[in-house]
Amino acid sequence: MYCPPEVSGHQKSKKLNMREYNLEVSGHEEGMRLDLFIAEFVKKSGLGLSRTSIKKLILAGKVRLKDAISDNPHLKVKEGDRIDVSVEDKETAALRPEDIPLAVIYEDRDLAVINKQPGMVVHPAPGNAEHTLVNALLARFEELSRVNPQRPGIVHRIDKDTSGVLVIAKNDFTHLALAKQFAKHSIKRKYVAVVKGRMEFDEGVIEVPIGRHPYKRKMMSVDFGKNAKYARTHYRTLKRSEDSSLLELELFTGRTHQVRVHLKFLGHPVLGDVKYGRADLFSRLALHAKSLGFIHPRTGKYLELNSDTPPEFLKPFKLPANKS
Repeated sequence: MYCPPEVSGHQKSKKLNMREYNLEVSGHEEGMRLDLFIAEFVKKSGLGLSRTSIKKLILAGKVRLKDAISDNPHLKVKEGDRIDVSVEDKETAALRPEDIPLAVIYEDRDLAVINKQPGMVVHPAPGNAEHTLVNALLARFEELSRVNPQRPGIVHRIDKDTSGVLVIAKNDFTHLALAKQFAKHSIKRKYVAVVKGRMEFDEGVIEVPIGRHPYKRKMMSVDFGKNAKYARTHYRTLKRSEDSSLLELELFTGRTHQVRVHLKFLGHPVLGDVKYGRADLFSRLALHAKSLGFIHPRTGKYLELNSDTPPEFLKPFKLPANKS
């Protein structure tokens, strides 16, 4: 459980430039090792720390248990224990706001939903330090969540060449609540895609596990080994042409490159997918995040936001714009 601090570590000491996360152990978490308890929080919140980094924090005295430094990663936590974790906030200053146009579908004091354009990287990384969605967000919004200071506002992501809806958190409360929904796979996500070939069935479920490609480390693949993760995608065929099909897909899990890997496995790779398919004449990766539905963290009400299917997806099937 995450409890927002009254005063952040960054506010306490600008010189130290630290952020503090205040956690509390719930009943079902009792008996977990301290490092694994923190790792579960990191996974749900998207903080971006490795197991090794967590262990180093503990050994360096950056973790306090009931107001006393705890430097034992293997210590078993108990229900009600309050654990404070201090993380150095060292890369935030390097992020530069850029005046890049954004298509905002919805906005309130806690979150925003945008329609990301294809070709835009979501957050800075080696080789993509500028011109990312994060750079645009810093210029557009006064407040963004800082759960992961290197990726302010970013709760989830879609691939660079995929377009469509993306939710942005303006504060840590919203970020953590949404991250929990993503972790539980309770968020409703729908995509549209143009794939190679005529789909045989009108609808079906692709339910095969996904893991890291055995020798192409930047790729994923269908994998039945022990390190693979369960993945499930439902598809519905909207329209067929002589050599392609227009699909609507709903994700029940959110694995990296899930739609692209599952459709390749099915023998119908996404058009324009140079990574999992073949180079073809389609103008872009024919994959679009069309819909995102979730429980609003503040109001508790279900909110669903939609983005129109790109017209270039409809043209091969002679469909009018925004009718799919």
